[in-house]
Amino acid sequence: MKSRRRRFVPLVAVFGAGALLLTACGPAGGGSGAASGTFTYLGQTENTTIIGTLNALAKDQCAAEEKAAPLTADKSAGPQFDQKLQLLAGQDALSNMSMAAGTPSLMQQFIDADQVVDLSAELDKLGVADKILPAAESTIKALYGEDTLYSLPTEFNIEGFWYNKAILADNGIEAPATWDDLVEAAATLDGAGVQPFSAAGKDGWPITRLVGDYIARDLGPDALRAVADGDAKLTDPEYVKAADAVAALGEAGYFGEAIGSIDYNAAINEFLTGKSAFFYMGSWALANFNDEAQNTIGADNIGFAPFPDVEGGKGSIDQVPANVGVPVMFAQKDFGDDQAAWLKCIVSNYGDAVLNESGVVSGFALDNPPADLPETTQIVQQQIQDAPSSILWFEALFTSKGTSVSQTNGGGLASGSISGADFMKLVQAANDEG
Repeated sequence: MKSRRRRFVPLVAVFGAGALLLTACGPAGGGSGAASGTFTYLGQTENTTIIGTLNALAKDQCAAEEKAAPLTADKSAGPQFDQKLQLLAGQDALSNMSMAAGTPSLMQQFIDADQVVDLSAELDKLGVADKILPAAESTIKALYGEDTLYSLPTEFNIEGFWYNKAILADNGIEAPATWDDLVEAAATLDGAGVQPFSAAGKDGWPITRLVGDYIARDLGPDALRAVADGDAKLTDPEYVKAADAVAALGEAGYFGEAIGSIDYNAAINEFLTGKSAFFYMGSWALANFNDEAQNTIGADNIGFAPFPDVEGGKGSIDQVPANVGVPVMFAQKDFGDDQAAWLKCIVSNYGDAVLNESGVVSGFALDNPPADLPETTQIVQQQIQDAPSSILWFEALFTSKGTSVSQTNGGGLASGSISGADFMKLVQAANDEG
């Protein structure tokens, strides 16, 4: 069930939405509103994958839909995209299909104003509801705090611990199923002179991901929603426990030396050159794993372990940490038979098309996956297919300031320079300020 009571407004976009209210917008100028007899799409200039896949579908599986309502595309630069959506929504001129608002709170405004299609109901009518994978559907619903679907997962990224199979085998270690197993494995590796974890301490967010995952495993998948709704605080002892657990890894030196200077690329390089055993990261890193120039340990030497269970916790190891990358929404205005036909065709064919054309894993079920998928991609695809539900990342429901403070101080947990309690105090204060 969706919650309307929020202490602070979620803001996780990489670009700002502006401060314009939907009911107070003037004419947008150069709008991308739906036109009669066409199927309009608005995307970000920087994202060519979605429109490229749509164009490929228009020439093949969706040729009939293209003939009835030709695809007409428009674009707007990423940094201004949410503001563009606000302006178009203000004059009720959203495109038939567009990239969804990057800011969950803005998307919530569209939902509350009945400007976007209830896709759960529509996909049921069209008979293709089963083409959305459960984990992807769960992620979208959790992101917007809704019990129905309002966007589609053109991407789906899962997160977990990638590991070097040879290093673990050489040290008699199996993929960890519990947090205690993970800590024990790290101690064994450290004792053998092997760096247990690679992580981008300079960026901070890969460390904070561990805090959020621990909370979900220990307190349950809705624990961070309770914080967003004001029913709990990050400074509550049961939440601090998670940050303390991650800080303990840092205090033990398990992330290596000078972790605060290691950025994203350096962390990937450490893992792919065999300098560490574990690497917590999302499946977007598959491009690096499958690049022989970067990966000197070999793609077939990389295994995947879901974030482990916490003993006695209310969460489950099969609730996969995930995000939907770039979801798309459909405008309620001018949504008729032609638009419904496009929706059905996209949902039925997009997953296979984008995987074949661009190597992108989506949240759609597949009918004809490529036979030559790399092993790491197959692992991700299987994990996504099998996962019954998902959990959001640590900062997903934070304010922009809360997100910034969290990620700025995340590296301190990995270096042991900040305690879990102090970290949570800083982040909670930033969220309270808004």
